[in-house]
Formats: sequence, C-alpha cells, structure tokens
Amino acid sequence: MSTPNVVQAFYTRIWNRGELAATSDLLSKEFCFRGSLGVELRGSDAFVDYVRSVRGALVDYHCEILDCVTEGNKAFAKMRFSGVHVAPFRGYQPTRKPVHWLGAALFRFEGPCIAELWVLGDLVGLDAILQSNAKTV
Repeated sequence: MSTPNVVQAFYTRIWNRGELAATSDLLSKEFCFRGSLGVELRGSDAFVDYVRSVRGALVDYHCEILDCVTEGNKAFAKMRFSGVHVAPFRGYQPTRKPVHWLGAALFRFEGPCIAELWVLGDLVGLDAILQSNAKTV
C-alpha cells in the first residue's frame, strides 16, 4: 500500500519544511495529537507551538516515512526522526551534533483531514544519543 497524500504532506510540509500554515489544510478543527516526545495536545494552535519547539531545538529537523500501511480511515507509519541539536532539548544542553530516533505513527482521518495522530517514539534510544553527545562536547 502507498502512503496517503495527506500523511506525506503532513511530514513534508509541516515538519520538514516548517510550513505551519499547512495545518489549516491538513488537520481537522478538533485535531488530537500525542507526540513521540510524550506531549498530548488538542487543536492546531497547540500543535504549531509544539512543532516550533522541536524544530527550534533540532535544526534541519527531518521526518522520514520508512513504511506506511492504510486501512479504512487509518494509516500506520514507521518513522525516522532526525536533526542537529542546537538548543536545550529533553533536558540536554545543545551539542550541535546530529540526533535521530525511530517511531511509529497512527493516523485517523476525517474526510481529507487528519483528526487524530498518536506517535510512539524510541525515547530511550534518543536519550542515549543525547547523553553520548553531551559527553563528547
């Protein structure tokens, strides 16, 4: 199965390019989000603030869809998240070194929009990289 266009656009436009205005095109008005970093939010304004915080801490932030399956109004994606650590992030001071972690994202759609997104990330692996990078600064 192929990745739905709205999932591809969500990662390409919002996360990879930082086109925050795209939230009005891609997300439902009652959008619910649980991020890979453990944050739970409702609404596009709160989500935009979250995106800004992550992209501010990790320059060149990139989300890569490794695999995606769909069924009915849902999609499940295997993900790789990455960036360069340039501001405080998860309690670690910036190292200017690359970080990455894997995750899985479960989308639920209402019509052409994303209504709900639940992402589980490998935070143990991410913290190990952040800690290792901090020791070599």
